[in-house]
Amino acid sequence: MLKDIITDRIGSIIYVVGSLIRGVSSQTFSEHKFEITPEQYLILLLIIENEGVYQRQICEITLKDRANVARIIDILLQKELITKVSDSNGRRIFKIIATQKGKDLIKKIEPCDMEIRKFVSRGITEEELQITKRTLEKIKQNVIDRVKLQI
Repeated sequence: MLKDIITDRIGSIIYVVGSLIRGVSSQTFSEHKFEITPEQYLILLLIIENEGVYQRQICEITLKDRANVARIIDILLQKELITKVSDSNGRRIFKIIATQKGKDLIKKIEPCDMEIRKFVSRGITEEELQITKRTLEKIKQNVIDRVKLQI
């Protein structure tokens, strides 16, 4: 019998589960013909929940690099789901705000997002979910601390 390193290593398990959830989300968004991807949805939702957020803050919250966030922001701008407003403190600094079109799209997608989350957590108690979240946050912080040490 082959040893399955995927099930023996926490990092591998996290990677596989993340890949599966991204796949299910992408498939579901495609089936519903939503005009944005799950990744764009999460950033749009972040912008709505943090009105006037800066691109730098989106990078920090999502742990995505500037180029990736800039690409997503450009797509959301082209689709007129967000707008940029000049910050009063600097000419080249912009706050990012969702448009009404963006807010309406989020309302349209939210029920589908809830169904995905319900499906993913099926058979898992609320207590188990909370333990998992706390554990994953600790793992995330350990990795962040390691990355900071090497910079």
